[in-house]
Amino acid sequence: MNHQPVDTTTANSFLPQVSVVVPIYNGEADLPDLLCCLLSQTYPKDRVEYLLVDNNSSDRTLTFLKTSAENCPIKIYPLSENQIQSSYAARNTGIRAATGKIVVFTDADCRPQPQWLNALIQPFVNSEVVIVAGEIVALPGKTLLEQHADRQETLSQKHTLGHSFHPYGQTANLAIRRIALEKAGLFRPYLTSGGDADICWRILLGNIGRLEFAPEAIVQHRHRATLKELQSQWRRYGRSNHYLHELHGVELMRQITLQECSYRLARWLLKEVPRESVKAIAGKATLVDILNTPIGLFSARARSAGQQDAKLPENAKIIEWL
Repeated sequence: MNHQPVDTTTANSFLPQVSVVVPIYNGEADLPDLLCCLLSQTYPKDRVEYLLVDNNSSDRTLTFLKTSAENCPIKIYPLSENQIQSSYAARNTGIRAATGKIVVFTDADCRPQPQWLNALIQPFVNSEVVIVAGEIVALPGKTLLEQHADRQETLSQKHTLGHSFHPYGQTANLAIRRIALEKAGLFRPYLTSGGDADICWRILLGNIGRLEFAPEAIVQHRHRATLKELQSQWRRYGRSNHYLHELHGVELMRQITLQECSYRLARWLLKEVPRESVKAIAGKATLVDILNTPIGLFSARARSAGQQDAKLPENAKIIEWL
């Protein structure tokens, strides 16, 4: 994985046809803001199409998409994936309908910044680049958990791009050449987590091309605000690692034992709380600093539980093809 400067003169004249695919499940509340972000893109409107795929929503998502398509100055194509309840199956539906040479992925609860597409597409001026990952930053958060996640940069691509097995980009902000999808296959439609790593690794391990990071291609995303949401997020991360272990031989993460948790909590109460409290009184620390250890342990335990309980369904091994 590399990040190399792009010649601006060449990049400015490099404007391939782009297809943006967004899977949506019960996203009615998110769609107005997402649509505003798509309307604000500086990439030439005649060079991009937006394939918004409803994944069997029970709210008014599909109705909103159809109405938006009729009254919007950008090219919006509302699609449906009702056979398989999976964001990866929905993305495959979008890929099949796409006409662009480059397929871009984001999610309904993401907020792409105006220069997003311009910055994300520029590295493809190099023909060796077949995957580009943009950066994911947090929307302003108010809760303690949101502030903690922001401090840890939980959503940042730097974690996945630095993966010990192989780098990969998260589908919240990812672009792939269509030719790479033709050679390596589409997403595994029955996989429920880890599909972004899987598709990137199949492309990279197939020596189809290389991955580039575009740090100025920014998408904003909201952190989890409640303990229930945080637990669900980290359990999903754990399941993802187990699935990737079965599919690619990725090393399993070390389990966090109750004994280790008890020791670290005792150390937190006896050493960290007094130290950080003194800093807080001096204005050099906040409640986020004081609670960093227990929140981190809560997340680690949820991830361990997700990994331990996960079992890859047999149909999740299926790869769809164009």
